[in-house]
Amino acid sequence: MFRFSLLLIGSTILSGACGGQGEDAAVRPPVTLTGEAKVKWDTLCVTCHGNKGTGDGPSAAPLAVKPRSFGDATWQGSVTDEHLAKVIVEGGKAVGKSELMPANPDLANKKDVVAKLVKKVRSFRP
Repeated sequence: MFRFSLLLIGSTILSGACGGQGEDAAVRPPVTLTGEAKVKWDTLCVTCHGNKGTGDGPSAAPLAVKPRSFGDATWQGSVTDEHLAKVIVEGGKAVGKSELMPANPDLANKKDVVAKLVKKVRSFRP
């Protein structure tokens, strides 16, 4: 019984340390972007979605339909990484959302940049 308890405790600790479901968002390391992904995030995404991904960027105030808050757990669970990549590359209209979410066709053949942006969006999930 003692051996089983230690095994259970050890696996729980490892699960959290290795990014398991018990991982606390407050302890999750922030995603730091580099290169072209950083430029896109800093010059385009942040203007509407804000630095914290809450949809409160400086360009969001006058919009009738507010930008997505990336911290919405229900929404995060409802979209795939492929869906996010499609929105990033093809814009909101491509998935039946706002035309104001611009397309980035220059990223169509830059899967690594898109993957970094998707990872950044995912980093805001609670």
